[in-house]
Amino acid sequence: MIKHLFLIWGLLAALTAEPVLACTSAVVSGKVTPDGRPLLWKNRDTDYLRNHVAYIKGEKYNFIADVNSDNFPDLKEAWVGTNSAGFALMNTQSYNLVEVKDGEERGAANGRIIYRALEVCATVEDFCHFLDTISKPSLIEANFGVIDAQGAAAMFEVDYYKYTMYDANNPKDAPYGYIARTNFSFAGEANRGAGYVRYMEADRVLMRASATGGITPQGIFNDLSRSFRNGMLDIDLKNGKFNRPQGSGWFVDQDFIPRNSTSCSIVVQGVKPGEKVELTTMWTMLGYSPTGIAVPLWVKDADKFLPSMVCWDKACAAAPLSDWSLRLADRVFSYKQGMGTGRYLNWERLYSPEKGDGYMTAITAVEDEVFRTTKPLLEEWYKKGSLDTQAIPKLYDELESSIRMIYQSLLESE
Repeated sequence: MIKHLFLIWGLLAALTAEPVLACTSAVVSGKVTPDGRPLLWKNRDTDYLRNHVAYIKGEKYNFIADVNSDNFPDLKEAWVGTNSAGFALMNTQSYNLVEVKDGEERGAANGRIIYRALEVCATVEDFCHFLDTISKPSLIEANFGVIDAQGAAAMFEVDYYKYTMYDANNPKDAPYGYIARTNFSFAGEANRGAGYVRYMEADRVLMRASATGGITPQGIFNDLSRSFRNGMLDIDLKNGKFNRPQGSGWFVDQDFIPRNSTSCSIVVQGVKPGEKVELTTMWTMLGYSPTGIAVPLWVKDADKFLPSMVCWDKACAAAPLSDWSLRLADRVFSYKQGMGTGRYLNWERLYSPEKGDGYMTAITAVEDEVFRTTKPLLEEWYKKGSLDTQAIPKLYDELESSIRMIYQSLLESE
């Protein structure tokens, strides 16, 4: 009898658990950013935690994208990226647009669609044509976020046969200048899908920031990718009440934007209309976002200059930046005594306001320096109207040196 009860409880847990493919995302109009440039953000959750950034010479456009280190390039799939035309694309898996058949993989074509679109699309209009002309049923079930070099920013909810487009520049679709999505679609069946609590938190943060024109890549990483607020429970772990001595220092990883299945968080910062598309910047954080550090990447000359810390490395079978972050994350999710323990979060190790330490504190201090170092260069290049390709390798070397140093220090500390 007890054996049967355990089996029933296990089945109920499996049925009620949030799907692993549980990304959180947003497209942001340049109307509500401080510099007038659109943004595209994805916090990616997946079974494939080990990721790297690949440079692909496409049919029409070259691109850089986050890919699964386990199956690339055998599978031509990408999950968020930007190309040499200034077109950027990402997806979140939706769970309420399609009734899948038994044994059918949900959204089987999602990654292939991103890879192919980055090869052939330059604008949001191109992406519309792309969706109109691909063969049906498309095997797509996703929310696709898109920005381009003309200032367009849109979200597409796509199923096997049709799509609904929401324009972030249109007040009717996006009254506050942004569109957030998790793992349900507004055009889908109501109250089905997943990620409603994460959606509410993303919407809360973005709405407040949009009111002051304050949505920035760094703000997104700090306030969304590293958010530990659960609006349903009305708690924020960062307030200190869950650290010792008030709490145990442990908590359950449930409905926070970063999760134990997070593999990367990326913000593509587009360009203003008329600016050179080469200035499009892909701020890339590989690994578990609370233990990850964002670095800027550009498509131009990426075949020569892409830093080794984001590229596939045989020694760790992923990008070093992914490996370092995931090794720290493994210490955060360190309770492994039996089945179903992977959601226990060692919050004290990740963040400790009383002591002023924790992985997240050390990591964000270095990331602050990454932004302080990069921003003056970007401003100079915006004024100049083009990237300085001689300065980029020097920047990458400088950033990698400090990033490698902090990870070595943290990984050797215990």
